Amino acid sequence: MSNLSYAAPTSVDDAVKLLAGSSGLAKVLSGGTDLLVQMRSGRLKPDLIVDTKKIPGIIGIREENGGFVIGAGTAGAVVEAHAGLNKAWPGLVEALDLIGSTQVQGRCSLAGNLCNASPAADSVPALFAAGAIAVVVGSKGKREVPVEQIPTAPGRTSLAKDEFILEFKLPVRPARSSDAYLRFIPRTEMDIAVVGCGISVTLNEAGVCTAARVSLGAVAPTVLLLADAAAILVGHTLDADTLAKLDAAAQAACKPINDKRGTIEYRTKVAGVLARRVAAIAFDRAAGKSTGKAH
Repeated sequence: MSNLSYAAPTSVDDAVKLLAGSSGLAKVLSGGTDLLVQMRSGRLKPDLIVDTKKIPGIIGIREENGGFVIGAGTAGAVVEAHAGLNKAWPGLVEALDLIGSTQVQGRCSLAGNLCNASPAADSVPALFAAGAIAVVVGSKGKREVPVEQIPTAPGRTSLAKDEFILEFKLPVRPARSSDAYLRFIPRTEMDIAVVGCGISVTLNEAGVCTAARVSLGAVAPTVLLLADAAAILVGHTLDADTLAKLDAAAQAACKPINDKRGTIEYRTKVAGVLARRVAAIAFDRAAGKSTGKAH
């Protein structure tokens, strides 16, 4: 720790230059709720920390072209207090709301949760289900990346050494669209998910699903986006047959491990149950039948 350098650049260009020029391990500090814990435990020993919070625009929420843009360093508590996001993306808000304690909520960020690349991250399945786009900056300029392409393995991402996320774009919400997120944990709060599930749907006037995205966390080395499960919902109302097929598709996608939180069989079964429950909440919200929290 004695050789650790810290920098808080005030521009994207300066941050990129610092990351590119580092000869050792450089880490971006967004909220720090994962990074600092890992450093204290000795799991991570970076040579350079680049704190991005002083870069203009990296903290804050704005509406743009009918959708939302969330700065990568925006604290969870700020997202949860945003009326527009609560209305358009309640599932994403409730997923972020599950990260840690009240104190952690004042620091944690979507970018940190995504780039920590834990398969059990809470906000990530909801981000995947939302179809969020990460705006990535680096020495080669700016690029837009679907969030599901960022995590590649536990603790690893597709970002280059000199890249970091500047902001997230959430698409325009069509009418009769909503989402939901649920996780299962052994304790009542502040625990790591045994399974997490995020689902976003759009319905027509008859209640038939016209678009869907389904995501599972903590059941594979990375959070999963389930195209097969989403295809089962499209063209159907949420009847018993559709729910049964969704359950089966969720279970079939699972590639979990045995650990102290659950066995392979248990996690697989829970994934199917959660998919059913989350789909029901998302459908109800999209149909205007429910506005309450899912957890």
